[in-house]
Amino acid sequence: MIAASADVRLALDLVGIFVFALSGGLVAVRARLDLFGVAVLAWVSGLGGGIIRDVFLGDVPPDGISNPWYVVTVVAAGLVVFAFHGLYVDLSRHRPKLRLDRISASVKYLDAVGLATFAVAGALKAVALDAPPLAAVFVGGITAVGGGVIRDVLVGQVPEVLRRELYAVPALLGATAVVVAAEVGQLSFLVIWSTLALVLGIRIAAIVFDLHAPTPSPSRGDAA
Repeated sequence: MIAASADVRLALDLVGIFVFALSGGLVAVRARLDLFGVAVLAWVSGLGGGIIRDVFLGDVPPDGISNPWYVVTVVAAGLVVFAFHGLYVDLSRHRPKLRLDRISASVKYLDAVGLATFAVAGALKAVALDAPPLAAVFVGGITAVGGGVIRDVLVGQVPEVLRRELYAVPALLGATAVVVAAEVGQLSFLVIWSTLALVLGIRIAAIVFDLHAPTPSPSRGDAA
């Protein structure tokens, strides 16, 4: 079964780790943290979701602290942020609003890539370890959003997943697609990459067109 391919999951994990670590480092720069803060946020953003996934699946110690490829990927992402840190600092001195806008946009699009890759990779690993279908969907979703939630909490902001803009929904749809395909014996490379593209497309559309999940209508008392 393609879901059992360690190479596919490793590739997806490394991409997700790298882009989420980049986004974590940029959030740290936006929050004016020092270089240690940049390193911490890059680490938790890149590896947090995968560590939660592995703990839920009972695959311990988690790959995030035992697989050298994962650690090297986070370090590489941190170095990239360090390399451009000076440019962001200079930009903040001359055009602070432009700096914040650029960082915020970069974080959203990096998160979109990480969300798509981790949703698929998380569901694939759950299926490979024979997790029940519902649990596999949940694991795929938590893998996708976990690191970002920890990152946002550490800098004192409402996690992206709790805001109105579509975030967790595409991840759950992607994880569901992978699990359903595995259950009916149709999981293939085409399904994996098509699902990844679908999740990424929905998330980017949500960013570009400001798409939101439904919210409860305010009561008359609230409106008053």
